[in-house]
Amino acid sequence: MAAVKFTRDDCLCMLIKKQQELKDCGLSRFPQRSDFTDYEVMSIKAFLGPWPRALEAAGLKEPRGDDRLQKNREKRARAKKRLREAKKSAKAAAQKKDAEEILNTLIQSVGVLDQNAMQEAERRQAELAKPPGSLGRLETLSIQLAGITGKLHNCMDKRELLVFCADNGVVEEGVSSAPQSVTLAQTINLVRGKTGAAVLAKRFGCSLRVCDVGVNAEIHEPGVIPRKIAFGTQNIAKTAAMTREQAVQAILTGAELAAKSDADVIGIGEMGIGNTTTSSAIIAVLTGAAPPAVTGRGGGITDESYAKKLSVIETAIRKNTPDPNDVVDVLAKIGGFDIAAMTGAFIGAASKRIPVVIDGLISAVAALCAVRLCPNVRHYLIPSHASFEIGYEPVMKELAMKPLFDLGMRLGEGSGCPLAMMMLDAACTIMNDMATFAQAEINDDYLAPIRAADSFTVKGD
Repeated sequence: MAAVKFTRDDCLCMLIKKQQELKDCGLSRFPQRSDFTDYEVMSIKAFLGPWPRALEAAGLKEPRGDDRLQKNREKRARAKKRLREAKKSAKAAAQKKDAEEILNTLIQSVGVLDQNAMQEAERRQAELAKPPGSLGRLETLSIQLAGITGKLHNCMDKRELLVFCADNGVVEEGVSSAPQSVTLAQTINLVRGKTGAAVLAKRFGCSLRVCDVGVNAEIHEPGVIPRKIAFGTQNIAKTAAMTREQAVQAILTGAELAAKSDADVIGIGEMGIGNTTTSSAIIAVLTGAAPPAVTGRGGGITDESYAKKLSVIETAIRKNTPDPNDVVDVLAKIGGFDIAAMTGAFIGAASKRIPVVIDGLISAVAALCAVRLCPNVRHYLIPSHASFEIGYEPVMKELAMKPLFDLGMRLGEGSGCPLAMMMLDAACTIMNDMATFAQAEINDDYLAPIRAADSFTVKGD
């Protein structure tokens, strides 16, 4: 193997580093030739001269003459600075690698549904005193919950809504009618119980946690979880939203908060002016759809602003060239801290086998990102309402899911989650409290031919 080629700076750094090692060991002497390999000694002599002069060049021994002393002190200072920078760079690289390894480990920890529990739940549903399948989605939900928890009888009493708040630099392009300051105001109003999602959560016994992952302001409101990664993202029409490291950090932040929850079910919401723009951009990249097919008007914008929004999304995708096969790259280049954190929250909940509810468009986009990163996450997802936004349907198609209800909602914040949680509670009640045919003292033999085929669908001519 060819010997490593050293530079003059490398030789200075070797001497300084060795002097520090000797000092750390309590030795009060200068580095000696015997402290280095023959090749290192040869390199040091070649660049720095005889050994005493080499030590002087590294600033370890005072040279003859004040001018040489000053020069060598400066050289030593520069060498120390380079050494510090090299260590800092190596540490940053290690942290980057560690973060992605942590994410990969988290992804691998998400398991499949418990098939035995699901089969037991299916048998239980068949035994309940009712026509087969007559409770529709409530039956399939109860079976899904059994697969998630591994238990036949479940309870959804401990409900939690987790809302991630962040600003998006793209608002400076005029893609939203609301000013960026609304993000800060509503983040505070969420914890004060004044927003739509907050009052619904309170009404239906759902606790609320609000996390700042990137609001463009200092927040001193008690109750807001401070996990700010930056003061908003960059403008995706001009550059990447964030670095890859920041994207991974946001994902892991969301995952940690969800995984540490002791709730029976978690809903995932958001607050961030401009996030329908980032969401639509992500949908376009991950599904291959044209931006006009997946971009709505968000909180309401004029025709002129809508045309601008479409142009901005197309520009952002063209300029940043996100890789559709690398979700982290997509989030980093055209996403937001809120969406990245929500992505992590879906994965974190699934890793702890906690059912997790999707809200509207932005929440659904984060769920899609989570499933692309970790396909097993899909088993733990429960879509709540059908969003009014046109981008929602393509996302549901990609996830092969159907929302539980359609009320024409488009608020966001996680507002649909408390409503869906009540449906989950109903599914559990059916499984836990309803009588079987035997308990109701009904002979169900008459259902044998009904169960043998589809005896409920009326077929057209």
